[in-house]
Amino acid sequence: MASIERTREIRRRRARRAKLKKLRVKYSKATSEADRALLLAKAQRVSPLLTTLEIE
Repeated sequence: MASIERTREIRRRRARRAKLKKLRVKYSKATSEADRALLLAKAQRVSPLLTTLEIE
């Protein structure tokens, strides 16, 4: 039973990393500060400890 929980945990972690990767690409392509702030807020919902320096 524990292996099922472990695979779910790994799947969640991989999905989180993939989503953050997509958000980092969008953040680097964003031109206005409003867009960057919106993308940073989305990224922080996915990973609350994420800072501005880590997303760049």
